[in-house]
Amino acid sequence: MSISALSAGASGISANIRALDLGGQNIANAVTPGFQAASPSFQESSPAGGGVSLSTPGRALSGGASGVDLATEISNSLIYKAGVDLSAKVIKSADATLGSLIDISA
Repeated sequence: MSISALSAGASGISANIRALDLGGQNIANAVTPGFQAASPSFQESSPAGGGVSLSTPGRALSGGASGVDLATEISNSLIYKAGVDLSAKVIKSADATLGSLIDISA
């Protein structure tokens, strides 16, 4: 169980960091004419409880104004940062549990 928790925590950190990166790209291109913001899509990995993956739809430049809402991007960045923090706590807890099991069996 602890090994799968480590894996789930690591995939959570990875997915949230990728989402933060995507948000950063959206913010950086907020004034680029025709830029359309991309939204990350989180999916649970198989088997259930095995972690999370992230997919991002492709972007197309249109002729209009940028489709970036800075307030939304900043709010989402705070959510993704909290996701990284929570995933790190999962890893820390799993590591402590695994360490205790190793100490007991030694």
